[in-house]
Amino acid sequence: MIRRLKYHEIDFVKYAQCLENSEQRKYSATKDFLDTTSTMPWEVLVYKDYEAVMPVPFVRKYGMKIVHNPKLCQQLGVFSAKDEIDLNEAFLDYLENNYMIRAYPFNDVNQLRTKIRIKKNFLLYPDSYDNVYAKYSPKRKRKLRLNEDILKESEIRTISYDKAKTFIEDNTIGLSKDSDLPDFMRIFEKFYQMKYLKFTAFYYQQTIVNVIATYSDGNMVALLGNFNHKEYVKLSGASVLIDHEIKETIQTHIFDFEGGELPNIEEFFRGFRPELRPYGIIENSKKNLFKKLGYLILRGKSFL
Repeated sequence: MIRRLKYHEIDFVKYAQCLENSEQRKYSATKDFLDTTSTMPWEVLVYKDYEAVMPVPFVRKYGMKIVHNPKLCQQLGVFSAKDEIDLNEAFLDYLENNYMIRAYPFNDVNQLRTKIRIKKNFLLYPDSYDNVYAKYSPKRKRKLRLNEDILKESEIRTISYDKAKTFIEDNTIGLSKDSDLPDFMRIFEKFYQMKYLKFTAFYYQQTIVNVIATYSDGNMVALLGNFNHKEYVKLSGASVLIDHEIKETIQTHIFDFEGGELPNIEEFFRGFRPELRPYGIIENSKKNLFKKLGYLILRGKSFL
């Protein structure tokens, strides 16, 4: 039996226990992560007495709840002690018959018979750093071998949120500074205050030229942001910073690259020789949403 619970109805102790003991555990499904990234209180679909859970974040548009994964939230889906395709399909069926869905991602462990769009993600699993480095592509190893002149004038430092914010705002490409960027910075600031997020910078000649944002939770380190000064791209500071973080954590943690859909980003990540871990996502255009609205209204469904 699957039940739909609003935020105030959720037993977060049982929710956390289910998530922590699940085969699919993802930091992005934790209460702290969803409370921070979601703009509205999220809901949960629950099987029996929290034997399986499915978090459902949404936004409100046109006076209706529309399911949409929050910014920086790559994977959600079903969480259970053992991944079961029939159970996953039951959750998917419930989700599609009771919600308007703009975008909802499952996770890389969830198995489904239903054919949905597949997206790419890359992971490095715990191992000795020497073994991980040995598998890097020749090009990536070459990028990491900085010449002596650059080495003498460069340094890696952990920096504060305020320093990172200034650099990110000055060097962000591809985000609207009036909408998207403030949302990302709000999330970054909250995660930093909660001690989940760390900013690491590559300095050259006492100037920050690259910054990465990494989120740590349990046995996972995730790359939530990679920001570069366009005039210093050839210094390979981004490669150096990611390699540094891998060296610091890979003995005990999974390193999650958090993406890989864009060809140039995929090529960059593949240089570290991670494992491809695809995941499924349900997506609907605005046109299809309005068609679905008519169908669900006929069935007497509520979206408030």
